[in-house]
Amino acid sequence: MQINVSQLLKSSIGAVRDYDINESIGITGDGDDSRVKGAVRLTRTDREILVKGTLNTEAELTCSRCLILFNRPLKFNIEEEFFPTVDIVSGASLNVPDEPGCFTIDEHFILDLTEAVRQCALLTSPMKPLCKDDCAGLCPVCGRNLNKEQCD
Repeated sequence: MQINVSQLLKSSIGAVRDYDINESIGITGDGDDSRVKGAVRLTRTDREILVKGTLNTEAELTCSRCLILFNRPLKFNIEEEFFPTVDIVSGASLNVPDEPGCFTIDEHFILDLTEAVRQCALLTSPMKPLCKDDCAGLCPVCGRNLNKEQCD
């Protein structure tokens, strides 16, 4: 999810660009990619580029009761600041905020949304995902999936 923002950085403060997103990224870190769709708006501010938008994806999660894998749709908002590392006019290095997790725009003026989208999607994922609301879980004695069969 890389966007070249060199023209936006040359624009005046308040300039906006809208982008449609339709790409696959790894959200859960298990090696499987999920399709992320939606729209984002990039706004030029006095220090950075502000990214706001609404995105949709589907993540493969493990049920916290019965341990089966299932797909769950996720809809989330993104609102992040991206700071340039190089001045667009002079090419001089710029100081970025000394904050952990600060997102930057690289020296080629490429804004990479991948990590910000991944983090927002993970924050939207439930802490204890359930395959269905009435999931019976596993039998504490024999370990059978009580959604599929009864315990002896």
